[in-house]
Amino acid sequence: MNATPPTGTGGTTAVTDAPIIAVTGATGAVGGRVAQRLARAGVPVRLLARDPSRLPDLPGTVAAPPAAYGDAEAMRLALAGAHTLLLVSAHEGPDRVREHTTAVDAAVAAHVERIVYVSFLGAAPDATFMYARDHWHTEAHIRVSGVRHTFLRDSLYLAGIPAMAGTDGVLRGPAGDGRVAAVAHEDIADAATTVLLADTEGDTRHDGVTYDLTGPEAFTLAEAAEELSRATGRTVTYHPETREEAYASRAQHGAEEWEVAGWVTSYEAIAAGEMATVSDAVTRLAGRPAKTLATYLSENPDSYRHLLKAD
Repeated sequence: MNATPPTGTGGTTAVTDAPIIAVTGATGAVGGRVAQRLARAGVPVRLLARDPSRLPDLPGTVAAPPAAYGDAEAMRLALAGAHTLLLVSAHEGPDRVREHTTAVDAAVAAHVERIVYVSFLGAAPDATFMYARDHWHTEAHIRVSGVRHTFLRDSLYLAGIPAMAGTDGVLRGPAGDGRVAAVAHEDIADAATTVLLADTEGDTRHDGVTYDLTGPEAFTLAEAAEELSRATGRTVTYHPETREEAYASRAQHGAEEWEVAGWVTSYEAIAAGEMATVSDAVTRLAGRPAKTLATYLSENPDSYRHLLKAD
């Protein structure tokens, strides 16, 4: 179910003598930020990665042995003794559901009591966005595993909006005039930290709850182009492609067929209205408003640096 979350601390309250929280994807944009927040909170944290040498050096954290999601035994050993697992979704790929379910089964075998899974907005077996279907299958596997769980369904990342625009200043895609309530990595990390820390204090109100983590506004890609124009000082436009145009324009990148399908269906999901949901979950969990696109761009000028270099 979707629920109204209690107001949280955003990961700033120190907790001692707490059970171990294992964090996957700790070398990435979400897992790394969560790891930093948990370290500041003073709880015991175990960081997981395929290559532990890339893990951040944070006080109070311990690097687990190398573990890939699809390696059941390595995951079980890495999670032994952990109470809670933050399962950040694996990189997109045709085998991602198997990797996720293997990691979940390994967590259950290691007697992990709780999984907080970073899912995707509108996860469903018939979702337009192909990776939202992967997330639904992963959620279903977690549900039947019997482990306590919380699902964090984040929207598209705000960081991805300027990346959609090419150096020619054109944002192309078959999104029509649909809207997307994109969310910042920082907002996801703050919300996730609150959910993770609650259990260390005996608060189980997040059990069995699904939170939609979105930005505070849903905007069209034409409106995003206008915001990028204001930030960059040059004209950025949106070109609503057809499906055929979208596949053709992305074929030049030489990406795998499944990767191109992921790109195209993400835009089509916007067109279908499947990313227009606006939730106040970030505000209630993080204890502050979620970032707008304008705020994100002002705080992250490197995100549109490629547009400034264009003629």
